[in-house]
Amino acid sequence: MAELAAVIASTHHPFYYRASTATGADRPPFADEWVAKIERFRETLTAAEPDVLVMVGSDHFHQLWLDNMPQFLVGKAPFFDANWHNEEREFGLPRMTLRGEEDLAAHILRDGLDRDFDLAFSNELRIDHSITCPIITLRPEADLPIVPVYTNIFAPPMPQPKRFVQLGRALREMVESWESDKRVAIIGTGHLSLELGGPRQFGEHGPDPEFDRKAVEWIASGDIEGCLAEVTLESLHHPGNATHGFMDFMLMMGAAGEGQKADHVDTLDLFHTMEAYFTWYPNGVPSRGAAEVRS
Repeated sequence: MAELAAVIASTHHPFYYRASTATGADRPPFADEWVAKIERFRETLTAAEPDVLVMVGSDHFHQLWLDNMPQFLVGKAPFFDANWHNEEREFGLPRMTLRGEEDLAAHILRDGLDRDFDLAFSNELRIDHSITCPIITLRPEADLPIVPVYTNIFAPPMPQPKRFVQLGRALREMVESWESDKRVAIIGTGHLSLELGGPRQFGEHGPDPEFDRKAVEWIASGDIEGCLAEVTLESLHHPGNATHGFMDFMLMMGAAGEGQKADHVDTLDLFHTMEAYFTWYPNGVPSRGAAEVRS
């Protein structure tokens, strides 16, 4: 059976690529620290030596709209075109083509149905920065096949937070039941507190530093029970109008397991959001793995 080599969760700031490649007067003052943190984070995936990446993200109303909004969708195709025109224009993101792992996608779809997850699928999915940003930060070579998994964190009615945790647990079981000798990393990206287009978007910190502090502790310690006790669809409106993306972090906590402490934890407080990076090694830290980082 396949081996789950790593579970990784992170934010997906679309300006990282531009900030990290800028030079001279165009390079922001926080870029060097950000790049150093990302390079340490990248090593946690490299050390896991994966063959395939299951990428959990959320379409930002690029391909999925209110006329057809699945709650959970799996991409099943030999190749995926990536990034959209507005992402190229606004964020400077490059166009990409990523290979798909159709056999694992088919297994997840079939096994998901058998585990009471009626997952939607698409054979013509174009992916956006929720998936390409972690590719850029963690595997800039973009040389590994992927299985994209999209979640609905934008358009009500949304699944309850507990359903995201359940899907994370199921995804791990699906990966570990795949008849293959390949090593698989599950990578998911979401948000801590986040405000988009509202009065708290461009504050000195993220819109709710106290929520961010609690969220990092929940994730780092694997406190799923404590997180579910406080986080609801209604409560996620309060830290910022786009904070429902935190449910993708909860999905990754489900994949890592209750009470599982992250092997790598790092954060960066930017001017309007806190970036956060977590890695778990289900089968122990690889010999070349990074030491635990807590900032």
